Amino acid sequence: MIIGTAAIKLDIPFAHSLKDKRMVVKSIISKAQNKFNISIAETDEMDTIKTAIISFACIAANTALADSIMQNVLSYIEANTDAEVILLNKENIIQ
Repeated sequence: MIIGTAAIKLDIPFAHSLKDKRMVVKSIISKAQNKFNISIAETDEMDTIKTAIISFACIAANTALADSIMQNVLSYIEANTDAEVILLNKENIIQ
C-alpha cells in the first residue's frame, strides 16, 4: 500500500479579508473531496489573508497510481481556482 501526500501553497492576491480567503479554500476543499477519494485540509497560514497551505493524502495500490491521483488532484485544483498554485512538496510513503 502506498500513501501519497502533497502540500500546495495558494497565493490569493484578490482576497481582501479572511472571509474572502475562506470562501476560496472551502470551495477547493469541498470540490476536491467530492471528485476524488482523498483527505484534504488547510494545514498552515490560516491567519494570513493572501496565502493558504492545503495538504492532501491518498492511498493507492502502487506508486504509479498514487502519483497519478496526486497529479490529477493538482491539475483539478489549478483548473478550478483563480489563485496561483505553488507545489510545496510531494512524496510517496511505502507501507
